[in-house]
Amino acid sequence: MPRIPHTSPQTLRLFAALLADPTRRRYGYDLSRETGLASGTLYPILMRLTRQRLLDADWEASTEPGRPPRHTYRLTAEGAALARERLAAARPPRRAAGPALATGAGA
Repeated sequence: MPRIPHTSPQTLRLFAALLADPTRRRYGYDLSRETGLASGTLYPILMRLTRQRLLDADWEASTEPGRPPRHTYRLTAEGAALARERLAAARPPRRAAGPALATGAGA
């Protein structure tokens, strides 16, 4: 059975980090630190999601002379909706709260 796109544990960790503040632009380095994903895992995911228009990527010029511009990322509206959907589907179902069943000899 083929895997549903955008459900790898790594992509879900990235989605959760980006959904914490979906309008904020994030640096890849900060996302790597927050998610624990190595750059060799994180950046291919970021590039794939950007190509699929689920992420908005932009260049931010540095305020420090000699420092190169950096990419920033944030979810698009479609990306945020998909991220919420995938994270909700990945959560284990909640058990209904009900009265505790008595067990044992005293019940």
